[in-house]
This record gives sequence, C-alpha cells and structure tokens, in this order.
Amino acid sequence: MERTWEQAWHEALYGEGGFYRRPEGPAGHFATSAQGGAAELLAGALLELARRESLTTIIDVACGRGELLEALAEQADPSIRLVGTDVVDRPADLAQRVEWVRSPGGRHLPDLGSPTGALVLAHEWLDVVPCPVAEVDDDGTLREVHVGPSGAERLGPPLGDADLEWADAWWPAPREPGDRVEVGRTRDAAFAGLVEGVHSGLVVAVDYGHTRDDRPPAGSLVGYVDGAVCAPVPDGGCDLTAHVAMDSLRPDRLLTQREALRELGLDGAQPPLDLARSDPAGYLAALARASQASALTSGGPGGFLWALRRVG
Repeated sequence: MERTWEQAWHEALYGEGGFYRRPEGPAGHFATSAQGGAAELLAGALLELARRESLTTIIDVACGRGELLEALAEQADPSIRLVGTDVVDRPADLAQRVEWVRSPGGRHLPDLGSPTGALVLAHEWLDVVPCPVAEVDDDGTLREVHVGPSGAERLGPPLGDADLEWADAWWPAPREPGDRVEVGRTRDAAFAGLVEGVHSGLVVAVDYGHTRDDRPPAGSLVGYVDGAVCAPVPDGGCDLTAHVAMDSLRPDRLLTQREALRELGLDGAQPPLDLARSDPAGYLAALARASQASALTSGGPGGFLWALRRVG
C-alpha cells in the first residue's frame, strides 16, 4: 500500500515489528557515540555539563538499550537521578538505579513528570522522527512524495499549507525540479515536546544536521542496516534517517560536537611522552582515552550539531 513517507517511515521504525522494536536494538546494526568506550567519555562530559548547570536529573530520550545510561550509572554520584525512555521494555541487565519509562514511539513521548533541574538528552533521535518528504515538480511546485513497501516513489499532491509554510521559512527557494525538502515541522514539535515536559533544566539535541546555509538540495533520507548505508525501504528491515534542520529547533545555542565537548574539557589531546616512561600503564590508558576522545571530536561525530535550549 502506497503512503506518504512520513506514514510509511513511522510504521517501519515504530510499528509492530518495526526496526526499533527488534531484539538486537540499534547497536546490532550501527555504532553511535553512546556506545562502547566512547560512551564513557560522553557520559563524563554530560555529567560535567550537569554539574555546571546544577542539574540533578539526566533523562536519555530514545536511549536504545541503555548503553549510555550504563556509563552514566558507573560515573554519576548516587544523588543524580537517571531516567531512560525507549519504545521497548526495560532491558533485563540495565543498572538498577536507572529508571525506565516506555515510550509509545516516534515523536510521541511519555509523561516525564515535569522534572525540575533536568538535563534532557535527545542523542541521534530527531533524525529518526519521521517527517514529510517533498520534491519539486517540473512546474516548480513542492509535492509530497509517496512511497510503496518496496521503496518505489511517486509524487503526490502539493505540500499542505503548514508544511509549505515551514519549507518557505526554513528551506527556502531557489528550488530546481527534482530538489527535495525534508519538512522539519515534526522534529520541531518533538523538540518542543521535550522542552514543554520539563519544569526547569536544559534540553540538548545531538544529531547529524544542517542549517539554512547548507541544506542538502537532494535531501538526506537513507537507510542503514548491518553497519552499511542502503536504499531507504520502509519495510522494517533497516533504519531510516534524515539529517535535522537544527536551526529550526530555535535553540539558545547551536554548536558542533567538537566545540561542545572541548568546552566540557574533552579535546582528544595526546598524553605527554614522559608519562610513558614514568607510568607505562597510565600512558596506555590515557592514549586510549585520547583516541576515543578524538573519535568524538573529529571526523563524522565531530560534525554533529548540539542544539541547547534552557527551560525555566
């Protein structure tokens, strides 16, 4: 059955049998900064951010199977409340101190209880919040793209008023026939939902993204499976992701991950060679840490954008 990309995308990821409900979880198909050794460094940076902002609750939205929360649980003072939300039941081996709230999926969020003094993290979440995909036809009209189960596409009706208003404001002309717009109105609403769900604190979205000056003319919708890019097919067999228009979230601050982590003391600098002579084991540990930090602050992840919004 042919549907809009937004409809098909949501069902493929969050419907019954959807990609994010599969037993292996996202970590079974691709690595993120919230997994492995990098998670320990990211957790330390987030705890430093919480300390600087005097925040006592950390909420990880769409947290997969809780990999980052495990790293936070190992480092955080017992006074720090840790909460995870995702579309699956609580993982059996998750640290007991971590609270778990099951989310209905997609852009629909659970009731977080309007916490006070909360750091709310949406790490690589908004890029998998389904959004309308539109394409410019030969007459210059933006039309919503429809897609079938096999990934075959055709142009549907002209983009609706609200989505066209967003596109004109945030992804403006000039547009050529064949150009695409991934309408970020649903992502803006999802981010706003996080802001509205907190009484006071800091909401942080971390994602691959772009701003008005560098929108991708062909769009960025792709699939991922088994660690590799694939065609975006909405059949539940692959992840579906598109970069986020981060400026349309209207953040108080917008930084690259490189800038954000360096502000928090994580720069990937190599340890001094003298340490290798005086403390070989310490040198090797520091070298491994520097390598992981470099992975977070250079290359692909270093180009992540951090959108920060203060609440209350």
